[in-house]
Amino acid sequence: MPNVSLGSHFEEFIEAQVKNGRFHNASEVVRAGLRLLEDQELARAERAARLARAINESFDEPGADIPAEDVFDRLERQYAEDMKADHRGA
Repeated sequence: MPNVSLGSHFEEFIEAQVKNGRFHNASEVVRAGLRLLEDQELARAERAARLARAINESFDEPGADIPAEDVFDRLERQYAEDMKADHRGA
């Protein structure tokens, strides 16, 4: 098992989580944080895979021309939604 240095901020945060009864010990706090990080990374990988599929599909089956402004508007909306999802999961 690796020995890690968390710094005073996270050490105090962990102590507070244990003290308020949410977790029984520091290991539970760290595992909860790692589970959240793992979930976030899986969601990011799924978004990247969806984007790659969409790009490949667009090359395989080009459709009607779409104005660049419409494309960028859609990308900006999707990016904003993804950022909100990331912040909720963080």
